[in-house]
Amino acid sequence: MNNFSINVIYEDNHLIVVNKKSGDIVQGDKTGDLPLSDEVKTYIKAKYNKPGKVYLGTVHRLDRPTSGIVLFAKTSKALSRMNKKFKDKDIQKTYWAVVEKPKNINKFPLQNTLIDFLKKNEKQNKSYCFKQEINGAKKSELSYKVIGKGDNYWFVEIKPKTGRHHQIRVQLSNIGLIIKGDLKYGAKRSNKDGSIHLLARQLDFIHPVKKQPITIKANPPKDTLWDEFLKQSEKKERS
Repeated sequence: MNNFSINVIYEDNHLIVVNKKSGDIVQGDKTGDLPLSDEVKTYIKAKYNKPGKVYLGTVHRLDRPTSGIVLFAKTSKALSRMNKKFKDKDIQKTYWAVVEKPKNINKFPLQNTLIDFLKKNEKQNKSYCFKQEINGAKKSELSYKVIGKGDNYWFVEIKPKTGRHHQIRVQLSNIGLIIKGDLKYGAKRSNKDGSIHLLARQLDFIHPVKKQPITIKANPPKDTLWDEFLKQSEKKERS
């Protein structure tokens, strides 16, 4: 059925959700690379044999090197309602990150809430973290929990309460939890495929039209560390 490179993990008459690969861009940018939104439109047009243009609204975005859940709206009504849910923080986002084992591991809190002020540097396409409010900075909040450990890496679950530029990457890096492969925020080395080990793992929300609770999960890419993360997460859920 799906001869396209996209991985559709949820679809109904109102919404379509894709498990984005690292390296895909959600919407068109200066690179001129084919965006995921165009691929999804092509998929819908072919699947339903639609004449003319296909409507597709982008509800939210992911950084290019990040993988996982990207949600699109298939109608303008669904788009406006989902936009409101994101604005009103009526959606619970859960991310997974593989991070370099921090220093001072004996003193490191295994779960915590981080509140910082982030300021974006447009030229560098990078955000900086401040403890006090400064001009141009936005308040940023997330909670994290270490759900597993390997020899050199920790497996962390993150629930952001705000949605700032590079928020998870910079806030975790600021406390010494550096995401594997994320050179921009302090990683020792890059991943060979240019990815970073950050996954938009889960979305929980009330459907904008059906009014039913929806939970969507995206599986991580296939590699040894993500496989170990998945195994430790499932073990924790069973215990």
